[in-house]
Amino acid sequence: MLERRLLHTSFLSTRHVSCRQSSKPLKYARPQSTTAGTGPVSPENLPWSEYLAIRRNRRRWQLAATIPCAILGFASGIAYFGTRETDALKPIMGIDPFFFYGICTVACGGTGWLLGPSLGTAIWRTTHRRLVSLIDARDREFYSRIAKNRVDPSLQTPTQPVPDYYGEKIGSLHQYRQWLRDQVKYRKRTTLPEE
Repeated sequence: MLERRLLHTSFLSTRHVSCRQSSKPLKYARPQSTTAGTGPVSPENLPWSEYLAIRRNRRRWQLAATIPCAILGFASGIAYFGTRETDALKPIMGIDPFFFYGICTVACGGTGWLLGPSLGTAIWRTTHRRLVSLIDARDREFYSRIAKNRVDPSLQTPTQPVPDYYGEKIGSLHQYRQWLRDQVKYRKRTTLPEE
C-alpha cells in the first residue's frame, strides 16, 4: 500500500512537471473584476456602524480641543484685562471697570469654547486624512436622512422642545433607531388630539 502511494505521488509529480514543460509559461493575471488599489472611494465602503463610531470619535476630539481652548481663552483674558490700569471712578460704557473687565474675561473664555470644536475638527481631519472623503460622503447622506426623518420644528412648544433636532447625540445604530422612535413618538404626540 505504501508503494502504491509513492508510485501515485511520483506519477503526479512527473505529470505535473511534464505539463509545465509542454505548456506556455504561466502568466499571473488578476481577474478583471478586481483592481490593484483599494478600490473607488464611495460611501458603500464604510459601513454605518463604523461611520457612527468614527463620528463619535470625532466628537470626542472636538470636546478634547474645546476644554483647553476655553481655558486658554480665559487665561488670556485674565492676563490681558488683569494687567490693565483702570480708574475706578471712570465707568466704561456705563459699567464699573472691574465688572466690565470681568465680563470681557468670561467672554474670552466663551470665545475659546466656541473655537474649540472647529480646532478639534481641523486636527481630526489632519490626522485622519485617508478617511476624510468617506466621512464627508457619509455625513452628507446621514444629514439628509436626519433632515428627512426629523419632526417639523413648528410643532414644538416651550414646554415640549423637539428631541435632538440635529441628531448630535447619535453615536451608534441603536441610538439612531431610538432617535427615529423618539421623532415618531413626538410627531404623534403633537399632531394627534389627546383622548
